[in-house]
Amino acid sequence: MSRRHRAEKRQVLPDPKFGDVVLTKFMNIVMIGGKKATAEKIVYGAIEQIEKKAANMNIAADEATDSDGKTSKGLSVFHAALKKVRPQVEVRSRRVGGATYQVPVEVRFDRGMALAIRWLIIAARKRSENTMTERLANELLDAAQDRGTAIKKRDDTHKMAEANKAFAHFRW
Repeated sequence: MSRRHRAEKRQVLPDPKFGDVVLTKFMNIVMIGGKKATAEKIVYGAIEQIEKKAANMNIAADEATDSDGKTSKGLSVFHAALKKVRPQVEVRSRRVGGATYQVPVEVRFDRGMALAIRWLIIAARKRSENTMTERLANELLDAAQDRGTAIKKRDDTHKMAEANKAFAHFRW
């Protein structure tokens, strides 16, 4: 890490199918070994499966549009899941007078999104379905309905921050 200045944020291009920058970031985290086409197949396949499954489920999500102008229930469920998994507070270690305290701090929006994306993908990889497309689709559906491993991770983070609320005065 450079001591002179912060690294610049790289701009990612929107994905070709939906024109969504967040979806591109999600695909880049799903990608393993530089295989972007495989990551695209997984994510687009998961969104298609979500559209099929969400047709008979009652999931509260705004309709999103793709690059052709058509509305996509799958993309809206994806955004709803990310919004629900994103943490509001987290704990950070602070060393004060020889003791280390877990100090609760609010999470910046971009860090919250990065954590939500990471937690969703890790939870999907640990699921027991056959293909990664199925795992990802089911984890996103679970997260949109306030259940699943990624939601549990967010709740644990919030509980940790709540338990250490007494050390909030060490925040600076």
